[in-house]
Amino acid sequence: MRVLVTGACGFIGSAVCAELSERGHDVTGVDALIPQAHGPHAVDAGAALPRGQVHRVDVRDAAALKPVLAGVDVVCHQAAMVGAGVAVTDLPSYAGHNDLGTATLLAAMSEHGVRCLVLASSMVVYGEGRYACTEHGVVEAGTRPPAILADGGFDHSCPACDRPLRWDRVEEDAPLRPRTAYAASKVAQEHYAAAWASHAQSRVVALRYHNVYGPWMPQDTPYSGVAAMFRSALERGEHPRVFEDGRQMRDFVHVSDVARANALAVEQVVDDPAGSTTALNVCSGSPISILQVAERLCAALGGTMAGTVGGTAPTVTGELRRGDVRHVVASPARAAETLGFVATVRPGDGLGEFATAPLRRTG
Repeated sequence: MRVLVTGACGFIGSAVCAELSERGHDVTGVDALIPQAHGPHAVDAGAALPRGQVHRVDVRDAAALKPVLAGVDVVCHQAAMVGAGVAVTDLPSYAGHNDLGTATLLAAMSEHGVRCLVLASSMVVYGEGRYACTEHGVVEAGTRPPAILADGGFDHSCPACDRPLRWDRVEEDAPLRPRTAYAASKVAQEHYAAAWASHAQSRVVALRYHNVYGPWMPQDTPYSGVAAMFRSALERGEHPRVFEDGRQMRDFVHVSDVARANALAVEQVVDDPAGSTTALNVCSGSPISILQVAERLCAALGGTMAGTVGGTAPTVTGELRRGDVRHVVASPARAAETLGFVATVRPGDGLGEFATAPLRRTG
């Protein structure tokens, strides 16, 4: 098949392009090369794009999309402005890049008869994860009260009986409750895509990535994930700083698994019913705490790099980061059933390898 990948020069987009090419697909890529993702020398990086394979195109530019959409069977939409996006002043940037970019792309796809989309979404659409009380079953956790957080009460309590809540795996039919500008834009992307699928009798698979990490992850940009931030701290000879008490549970999924999930979705979406939209968690299925991530990197980096403090414990600060949620752990069941996708890299193994993997340095 002929596949157009947006955001093709990014951390995940470049891995998706490589996976699709290895599977025999005809891949064309576009990327706007925005400085937030590619560093201050993004313009210079454009000169190094492989001729005929990746083009410098902003998906908000309908005219520029026209030639690259010709003959395309599936669009794999990775392009987005990412990061925390916790300030109200961030809203216009996220809406401009992510909402308008996706809407423009969908309109151009319809104009050129492209009816299949694989969309990069995110776990952030859920806000908080899923919680259960021993007495009252699954309950809505809500927002953690600031006064209790200030006293170090990081976990949720049952609104009915005040007992501590336990985290559970989030399934794709959970309510979408975004907490940040980035999260709101990801929900909007899914909604635009679903409306487009229904109106244009097209097909959408939305892949909700959990915490993606791996080789060539960006370093020291708003696109750097927590694993890259911890590693950077170690390389500077500092202790990784872990917020709250470090017991926040997440799912870390390797970029190679994310790329494979995209390829499986690309190969299936063309056979999905017209007008259909499917959302799938893309995760490892092996939850890990943020403190365990930092500890794994400390242990793996012990003495292997000049100036590191590897082998020492992270610093658990008790500090809060605005917009953070307590636990988000995904159910991998629907992706396994729908795509046959099962992650092959467990976080314990992948994070150890990530400790010395090459990173994308944009400074």
